[in-house]
Amino acid sequence: MTVSPTTPRPSSRLLGLGWFLCATFFFYAFLQRVSPSVMVAGLMRDFAVGGAILGNLSAFYYYAYASSQIPVGVLLDRLGPRRLVTVALALVAVGSFVFAEAETLGSAYLGRLIIGLGCAFSFPAALNYAALWFAPHRFATLGGTAQMLGMIGGVAGQAPLGALVEAVGWRTAVLGIAGFGAVLALASGLVLRDPPSTTKVVNHGENGRFSGLKRVLATKQVWLASGFGMAMTSAMLAFGGLWGVPYLMQAYHLPKETAAALISLLFVGWGIGAPLSGWLADRFRLRRVFMVSGASLATLGITATIYLPHPGLSTLAVCLVVQGLGASSMVLAFSVVRENTPPWAAGTAIGVTNGFVVGSGAIFQPLLGWLLDLRWDGTLVAGARIYTPANFEFAFLVLPVIGVIGILCALAIRETHGQPLVEEA
Repeated sequence: MTVSPTTPRPSSRLLGLGWFLCATFFFYAFLQRVSPSVMVAGLMRDFAVGGAILGNLSAFYYYAYASSQIPVGVLLDRLGPRRLVTVALALVAVGSFVFAEAETLGSAYLGRLIIGLGCAFSFPAALNYAALWFAPHRFATLGGTAQMLGMIGGVAGQAPLGALVEAVGWRTAVLGIAGFGAVLALASGLVLRDPPSTTKVVNHGENGRFSGLKRVLATKQVWLASGFGMAMTSAMLAFGGLWGVPYLMQAYHLPKETAAALISLLFVGWGIGAPLSGWLADRFRLRRVFMVSGASLATLGITATIYLPHPGLSTLAVCLVVQGLGASSMVLAFSVVRENTPPWAAGTAIGVTNGFVVGSGAIFQPLLGWLLDLRWDGTLVAGARIYTPANFEFAFLVLPVIGVIGILCALAIRETHGQPLVEEA
């Protein structure tokens, strides 16, 4: 999709506002992503479920999000962001309303599924809008800024949302989130612009439109980078996004607001580390060394958070920030993928990798819930299952293991020195 030179270009202010709305969509999507972590007790009580079912309920967001990444990229390329972002935000608002009003587990599943489907357009739309309307040398900066806004959404979905849930209940809080999405959808429909486009279809080989996907799936470096990305997001999405708050409440006897504030430091570390990792990797034209060091920091951070004997809250806070700083090296997975695939397959490659990155939530949230149920001793408080610190420590063993797998993937990645693949299609 290219801008026609004969069509008047919208003002820079309007385009900047449009990109900001797309990036705010990612903020909103991340808030939606982590919001169940401050609703655990209420969800368990209202739907009479345990950890495995609750993890599955939260993960329905990721099922829809991760599985739709490739078609999302194709749709954005073909239709442009304005209509798609507006409709996607409206879907999120509708899904939030369904979830807030759900009386059965099936209705709650449906609500989370709709939310995830709409949110699947958030980060790709921010990147797409930047690519369509802004100079190439600003793309990385805008992408890093969008990631930072997403992390701010992660922070907002912890202590601030937790306080709101405590004050008005999870259902009313989710209705408020739905209202925010509706306002954002209206603003996007009014502000976003689709550039005039010319459709140019190139037939790469005999399979045409599927040749890009075949090329990507046949590239070992894409699989390694995707595995690395999945490993780096596992703790953020499973621990930070769902099980970290109840763990800290039990292990440290903290009120929900304090536990949520501590967990939000993981997202603060990520928000600082994501643009820093990208800048360092570009500055020194190295990928692998920063991926290995990032994965090592992330693994050390999550291991210390869970298994360090009786740390003070200040030490715990440092461990969470370190985990986020290290895990944010996930952003380099997209650089590796871009530099190991030809330009005509780049969009598909990014979609595949992003599917793995977000798919970690779909895998690890319910897996940790199942492991918690495996050691549950039958204790209930106000209808919600109570897990002991030992239960959590048993289930969380998965996280350091997946961190080590991330280190191994990073070690196996071929260093590109920032040079893109040059290949005739």
